[in-house]
This record gives sequence, C-alpha cells and structure tokens, in this order.
Amino acid sequence: MKGARRPEVRLPALEAYEGGEVEPDGDYDGVEFAGTDLAGQDGAGARFMDCALTDCALDGTRLSHARLLDSVLTGIRGVGTDLAESTLRDVEVVDARLGGTQLHGAVLERVLVRGGKIDYLNLRQARLRDVVFEGCVLVEPDFGGARLERVEFVDCALKSADFTAVTLTDVDLRGATELVLAGGLDRLSGAVISTAQLLDLAPVLAAELGIRVED
Repeated sequence: MKGARRPEVRLPALEAYEGGEVEPDGDYDGVEFAGTDLAGQDGAGARFMDCALTDCALDGTRLSHARLLDSVLTGIRGVGTDLAESTLRDVEVVDARLGGTQLHGAVLERVLVRGGKIDYLNLRQARLRDVVFEGCVLVEPDFGGARLERVEFVDCALKSADFTAVTLTDVDLRGATELVLAGGLDRLSGAVISTAQLLDLAPVLAAELGIRVED
C-alpha cells in the first residue's frame, strides 16, 4: 500500500482581491480572496495560482474547467458550486461547508481535504491521485466511474458513498470512522479495509454474493 503524497503549499505574499466579479478564463496569481462573495459568478476556465480563498461564498459559482494550483481554500461555503472538469493540484481545502458540489470529470492531484462537511459531492468520472480526506464528513459522495490512486480517508466519515464502476489503486479506507456504501461493493479491489470494517460490511457483502445467512 503506497501512501498518498500530501500537498506542500507555501504561499507567497498575497495581494488583496480588489473586488468586482471573477472573469471567465481570468488569471489570478498571488491573490487573496478574503470573505469575498463569489455567489453566482462565472469564472469558468480561470486560473488561480498561489491564491488563498478564505471564508468565501461559492453558491452557484461557475468554475468549470478552472485550474486551482498551489492554493489554500479555507472556510469556503456554498451550494451548487460548479467545478466540473477542473484541475486541482497542490491544493488544501480546510473546513469547507459545501453541498451539491460538481467535480465530475475533474483531476485532483496532491489535494488535502481537512475538516468540514460536504454533502452530495459529485466526483463521477474524476481522477484522484495523492488525495487525502481527513477529519471531514462526506454525505452521499458519488465516485461513480472515477479512478482513485493513492487516496486516503483519515478520521473521515463516508456516508452512503457510491463506488459504482470505480477503479481503485492503493486506496486506504482503514481510517474511515464510518464506511457505508450505497453501491460499488464489488469494486473494492485495490482498497484496504480494517477487520472491523469487514465485519460491518459482511451483511452487505453476503447479500451482494447471494449468500443467505441464517442461524
């Protein structure tokens, strides 16, 4: 089992965001967004490099095909944030409160998601490499058709996760404080779980295999 490589983000001196709306295909380098309301704005295709987003509202924000590089997102919140087919590389997401976030088809590499709660996270067909979910709660995340390589769940609750058609390589689920699968039980090859988790999953595994358990 190969462990995930965590991001090592060292932000330079940042310039405060001057306000106004983010722009499609915009270029933001070394910018600090502090308490900025980005709700409903369109930053599709934009590039954020060496940026900090702190306590920002992202309700309905369109960031599809965006690139977030060497950046830290702290206390972000929002419903329906669109990050479809975006790229996150060397990014830390801390204490996020998100719902219905769209990350289908996205590429995540060296990403740390620490703390917070994310409901209905859509990661269908996404590619995750060297990603750590730590101390967070994921409610009904959808990994359908995604490829996960060197992904770790540490002190993280996975509630009704859908692993349908996923491909797993060196995925460590042993640290999950709660592991409930809504689908994809047959796709756990390439993952490692604990003995206690195996016992918890035993009834579902038996049902999946058509085994009747009677005393």
